[in-house]
Amino acid sequence: MSLRQWGRDLAMGVRFAFAGGREGWVRAVLTAVGVGFGVALLLLSTALPNALAARHDREEARLDYTYSSDIPPRADDTLLISDVDTTFRDKDVRGRLVEPEGPRAPLPPGVSRFPAAGEMLVSPALRQLLAADGSALLRERLPYRIAGNIGESGLIGSRELAYYAAGSGLASRIDGSRTARLTAFGTPNPSPEQSDPVLVLLNIVVIVALLMPVAVFIAAAVRFGGERRDRRLAALRLVGSDSRMTRRIAAGEALAGALLGLALGAVFFLIGRQVAGSVEVMGVSVWPSYLDPSPALAALVALAVPSAAVLVTLFALRGVVIEPLGVVRAAKPARRRLWWRLLLPVAGLAMLYPMVGQGRGDGEFNKYLVVGGVLLLLVGITALLPWLVETVVGRLGAGGVAWQLAVRRLQLSSGAAARMVNGIAVAVAAAIALQMLFAGVDDQYTEDTGKDLSRAQMQVALPDGVPMDATVRKFTDTKGVRKVTALWEGYLGDASWKTENGPDLATELTVGDCAALREVARLPSCANGDLFVLEGAEYSLDGPVLNRPGKRLYLESSGRDDGTEVTWTVPAGVGAARSVVDPTGNRRGGFLMTPGALPEHLAKAVRGELYLSVDASVPDASDHIRNTAAAVDPLTVPTSWSATSVSERYDSLRTGLLVGAVCVLVLIGASLLVSQLEQLRERRRLLSALVAFGTRRRTLSLSVLWQTAVPIGLGLLLASVVGITLGAVLLRMTDTPVGVDWGSVLAMTVAGGAVVLVVTLLSLPPLLRLMRPDGLRTE
Repeated sequence: MSLRQWGRDLAMGVRFAFAGGREGWVRAVLTAVGVGFGVALLLLSTALPNALAARHDREEARLDYTYSSDIPPRADDTLLISDVDTTFRDKDVRGRLVEPEGPRAPLPPGVSRFPAAGEMLVSPALRQLLAADGSALLRERLPYRIAGNIGESGLIGSRELAYYAAGSGLASRIDGSRTARLTAFGTPNPSPEQSDPVLVLLNIVVIVALLMPVAVFIAAAVRFGGERRDRRLAALRLVGSDSRMTRRIAAGEALAGALLGLALGAVFFLIGRQVAGSVEVMGVSVWPSYLDPSPALAALVALAVPSAAVLVTLFALRGVVIEPLGVVRAAKPARRRLWWRLLLPVAGLAMLYPMVGQGRGDGEFNKYLVVGGVLLLLVGITALLPWLVETVVGRLGAGGVAWQLAVRRLQLSSGAAARMVNGIAVAVAAAIALQMLFAGVDDQYTEDTGKDLSRAQMQVALPDGVPMDATVRKFTDTKGVRKVTALWEGYLGDASWKTENGPDLATELTVGDCAALREVARLPSCANGDLFVLEGAEYSLDGPVLNRPGKRLYLESSGRDDGTEVTWTVPAGVGAARSVVDPTGNRRGGFLMTPGALPEHLAKAVRGELYLSVDASVPDASDHIRNTAAAVDPLTVPTSWSATSVSERYDSLRTGLLVGAVCVLVLIGASLLVSQLEQLRERRRLLSALVAFGTRRRTLSLSVLWQTAVPIGLGLLLASVVGITLGAVLLRMTDTPVGVDWGSVLAMTVAGGAVVLVVTLLSLPPLLRLMRPDGLRTE
């Protein structure tokens, strides 16, 4: 058979799709909508690498942390910048104080000029938030006049909250981290990030798991209206076409829907691209310009979707005999064979088996084996589910009228029922496997902070020299604060910290009233003016060694570069105290002082650390505390405590999975609704006939619900088995003990069932409209 004949037959099918009357173009449009949803998500997936790279590049371009002890001298091209990040009602706000030291000071990306005194430049999202009702606390915290916007090039996302405000006197606050002197933004010598084999494996599985349901839906969408199409093809046999030519024409009809679906998918993608610029999902937002698909991957989608439409149609018609007088589909088909369907998941397990137990110890996982193994396991669901549905419904029997109607319909078209739920089954199986994998490796990327949340829930780091008593009173009077434990801290060494090697011995200095000191030590007795040295410390063990009367100790400058040395001479009669676990979870060492024992010159050099017990019942208690901190000093750092901390890369990957899962669930719902409406449209005349014979609409509605519930129940059961199996194998690959998170399995299963239930309920109004006797009318 020549390519020319193939082309001619496919072109004839395309013409039939659009010029074959209402029946043809309705089917083409429904197919196109189903394919379009899938294409849109595929295009979005091809754009994600560019989006992630763009976000990373934007973040790198505006980097202003030096983490260097080498401070450049002041010049006409230097800029002083301080990190004043904050949080407002669980929303992170990126803040910077800037102070140019000359006319050639570098401008931050997205900024055309520096703000004047009392001014700030803000992101569009922050401008909206500040203008919104209920943002009075944030307006109080940022007492600057808005003088302009930060441009797109200075923001990593459209919904990012960020501002640049004018600062002053920042030169004395330089510490190389939160306050620095810059000559340019960005990282001059970025170091390559060390790859983690487990994170790489997670990344691969997430991508495969999110895209596999999309491919399944596209394959199902090109088969919409298959039964009516096959009956129309019988007319072609009547006028002289052979069976092969008829199948090629049918493939041409599917090709027409797929090509139209490509166009619709591009439109859906462009609409979604613009919408993406105005929404935020789980704290992540992007600019529309980020979502530019890779040309090579977009071309692959454009070629793969039409090709898949043709191949799926030819594959679907392999068991259908199209004769001039009709389609031999009503005859009892041969039972589906199980053996070859089991080969797919078995082959998938065989591909994954060589990497079992590898963990992080033996280099990277083989990406090709991982992708191939996961794909075969998930594709195995689409092969096994038709057999499972056919086997089970073939054994179903007596029941009510609605049940019997549903069962008989499923027995006649079990393949169509399985196709409708294939996508949801694959998505649920992938979600269960990923939940198991994330739950299994979670403790590898989650660390216990050790902080005692029963004693404090927030910590406030104060800059050097902030007056102690007045600051404590301000926080004590703050709304939502139950208790303030105030400790002023520093480090003492036996030699100057400005020398090349620094001191040989060093220890901590902690200052506070007796109640505060009892949070860190067991004191024999305490009165203002007492001084203690700690024993039983966890890390700082040099305190007792340095406790020699007359010994001169040097206080660490903490980044100050004013040329002065702050020293302290150990007095006689220093008492001993036993270290206990403090609110941060550590046993500190060194010297303890009450305020009466603290020399005045030392009081101006130590840093304040406040540990706050917060009344969670007070609305916006944390924001009231942050406002007090900003009023004390703009560079004050309040932080909320948590029991655990999560690796940033792991957390971003988990967030990406959840964002992708939301998109896939939306696609699943939309595609299932289109599929359900198409099946109802095909059965319009049958439903009308049943109503004309007196069947109640309630009975028919229940039968439609049963027709959905039985396949989805079987699909979710199979998805649970395959998902748990895949999750167990992935856990063994990462050398992690296998454990099933039954709560997550149940949650994923319920989520899949809920999507189908919602779609079914949405299809009931069209069903009621179709159940009219005038549906029997024909021309």
